[in-house]
Amino acid sequence: MIERQVKTGVDGLDRILFGGIPQGNTVLVEGRPGAGKTILGMQFLYYGSVHYNEPGIYITFEEFPDQIYKDMKQFGWDIQKLEKENKLRVITLSPEVLMDQIMKPDGLFDRLVKEIGCKRIVVDSISLFQYYYSSQIDQRKVIYTLRNTLRKYGLTSILLKEIASVEEENISFVNYLVDGVISLNLTPHFENYRKRILEITKMRGSKIQEGEHLYRITENGLHLIPALTLIEDELVTTSNHVISTGLPNLDQTLDGGIHSGATFTIDTNSKSNYKYLVIAITANHIQAGDKVLIILSSLSTISQFEEAFKKFNIDLQKLAKEGKVVFVEHYKRSAPLPYKDAVIHVSDLDNEQYRQTLQKELFPMMANGEKWFVYYDLNTVATHHGYEYVKRFFGVEVARVNSICASMLVLTNFKELGEETASFIERSSHGVIRTWVDGNYQFLQVTKSPNGKISEPLVLEKINDKPFIRLV
Repeated sequence: MIERQVKTGVDGLDRILFGGIPQGNTVLVEGRPGAGKTILGMQFLYYGSVHYNEPGIYITFEEFPDQIYKDMKQFGWDIQKLEKENKLRVITLSPEVLMDQIMKPDGLFDRLVKEIGCKRIVVDSISLFQYYYSSQIDQRKVIYTLRNTLRKYGLTSILLKEIASVEEENISFVNYLVDGVISLNLTPHFENYRKRILEITKMRGSKIQEGEHLYRITENGLHLIPALTLIEDELVTTSNHVISTGLPNLDQTLDGGIHSGATFTIDTNSKSNYKYLVIAITANHIQAGDKVLIILSSLSTISQFEEAFKKFNIDLQKLAKEGKVVFVEHYKRSAPLPYKDAVIHVSDLDNEQYRQTLQKELFPMMANGEKWFVYYDLNTVATHHGYEYVKRFFGVEVARVNSICASMLVLTNFKELGEETASFIERSSHGVIRTWVDGNYQFLQVTKSPNGKISEPLVLEKINDKPFIRLV
């Protein structure tokens, strides 16, 4: 049974927790002074009481309620109003008194929880336990008792912990006792600034988005921007025609697959095997009913594509006969007989003649209202027509293809293109998929996408079933 997720009041945090904190969990929030722990704790309680009808208690060992009321007003949070409505309580007491009352069946803690129907609680800060309980054994017993009591009442709780120095950043016994750990860090950023980073290192019962996530303290409280997110290209992502890549993990980043009218560039090198990826994506477009235009490279032949597509139960000869696949041949290779009418030979054309062929033959053929998918080997085009041609006309070709709602997959090697040309290609593409080899493994990462998402580096693993690779 999946536990209910409790919203934290920080949208970005809920996103990287895939919904929120599992109900009843005890979560440690640790960080240095000024990191925003108190703000996060109170935001958790405030939004719980105001938006989710979940009353809460804030227990502090150092601050007086009046100071907390004052500090929280800067975010527009009227804590006293919520106290009058029995939706929130701010209590100042010592760790000894808290633990004494927790142990009493009808003590202060029990009465407070029942009085407001408490669902959430924040304890600020458990770092002070070390001053009241000298031995680590006693400290462990106290934290263990506190955690078990919070669980007994079914409270979703946050324990704040101060980290005063680098030495204290080592994992303590508390991290093992709690259900979740959220770290708030301040790191040097540029010359005169510090960068605020949030990282979830543990959360029982919940999937988490790993990584270091940037956060800001704004007039509305703590605001978190999940890592690997950029600005969405709405002109592409609003397209209703989306075709799966055949790879679930890749589709997840791309919101279902490749949108109609989008151009994706695969950045690879000689060590990486990109063919499985290209075939899987192209095969899915064919099976979805798209016609296909393929610019062949020196390393790829029609016969090789035919054999590869057979594994996907696609009859390439039949498609060629029906006019559903067209090849552009830059090399003086004769086409297999079944494909004679499906190949456009451009090996003897100069740049202007080649451009005119695209303008007068290929683009008009594709602009008939049918869906097309283009596999564009940019390395071949650059080799035969030069980098100046690429810089001058690639953007024009992308715009023309996308204007007729055709999708395009471009293959290239950014390193070979050079920094200036590679930057231009990246700007001209809606998405960039990078694949590389590191040691004995091949990796893939979406470094640009129309929806603004960037994936973590994924491992390509060869499998026996379609699409014959998977991303892990």
